Amino acid sequence: MPKWTDNDIPHLGGKRAIVTGANSGIGLRTALELTRHGASVLLACRSPERGEKALATIRGEVPDGDVALGELDLADLASVRAFADTHAGPLDLLVNNAGVMALPYRETADGFEMQFGTNHLGHFALTGLLLPGLLDRPGARVVTVTSLMHRLSPGGFDAGPHYRKWPVYCQSKLANLVFAKELDRRAPFLSVASHPGYTTTNLQQTGPRMTGSRGTEVLYGAMNVLVGQPESAGAWPSLYAATAPDVEGGQCYGPRGPGQSRGAPTRVRTRRGAADPALGRRLWELSEERTGVSYDALKAASDG
Repeated sequence: MPKWTDNDIPHLGGKRAIVTGANSGIGLRTALELTRHGASVLLACRSPERGEKALATIRGEVPDGDVALGELDLADLASVRAFADTHAGPLDLLVNNAGVMALPYRETADGFEMQFGTNHLGHFALTGLLLPGLLDRPGARVVTVTSLMHRLSPGGFDAGPHYRKWPVYCQSKLANLVFAKELDRRAPFLSVASHPGYTTTNLQQTGPRMTGSRGTEVLYGAMNVLVGQPESAGAWPSLYAATAPDVEGGQCYGPRGPGQSRGAPTRVRTRRGAADPALGRRLWELSEERTGVSYDALKAASDG
C-alpha cells in the first residue's frame, strides 16, 4: 500500500467542515489542509485571540480559502449549545479534535472533571447538537481524535475518589474511541477515530506548566525534539480518516510506524474491548444523562 500524505486529499469543494481545537497543533494543521483542498472550514476555538491567529495563518497559506472562526468552549455546555445554534446547517465533516491532557484537578462550568468533561462530554454534546446537519448530507463523517494512551486506561469512565491526572486522561481518550465506535453503530453516516502517534505539540507541556513542574516540562520538551514527529505528519491520520475513500466506519486510523508512534496513516489496532457494544451503550447512557443531549435526530432518522 503506498504511503499516504496530505497531498493525496481529494478536492473538497462544496464540503462544509468544523474542526474543534483548530487554533494550534494538529487541529490547526487539519483545518489548514481541509481549507487548502477546497472545503469550507469553521475553526471552533475556545480562545478568540488564539483563534484569530490561526485564522490569519490559514488565510496567509490559502488566500482564497473559505475559512471562518467560531467561539466554542467544550468545558461549558452552554457554550456548546450556543455554538451549535449559531452554526447549524448542512455539515459534511466534524473533526472532534480539541483536548486537554494531564491537568491538575479542575472542573468544567457544569461541575464535571475537566479532562473527561472537555475531551469526551463536550464533544458528545456537540456532535449530538449538530446531528441534523450531518444527517442532511450524504457521505457525512465524524472523526474523533483519541490517543495511544487509551490503552493505559484503568477502565470505567469515572475519576474515582482519588484524582490521578494520567489515568483520568487515559480514561477520557478511551471514551473518545468508544464513542466513535458506538456512534458508528447508531448513525447512518461514517464515524471513525484517529490518533496522531507521538506528535510534537504544546499539549504535552501544558499540564506540567500549570502545576509548576519545571523538570517535567523540560523532559517533555526534550522528548518532543528527540521522538516527536512534526504537527503536519501528526495531522495525517485525522485527514486520512476525514477524506480517504477507503475509510471504514468504526475503525481507528493512526501512524503505521513502530508502536503506532509515527509515520504514514493506516488502520490500526486498538485496545481489546473498546468495540464492546455493552461498553458503548454504558458510555452513551452516562453521556446522555450528564449532558442532557439525547440524539433525538438519530431516533427520528431510524423511525423514518
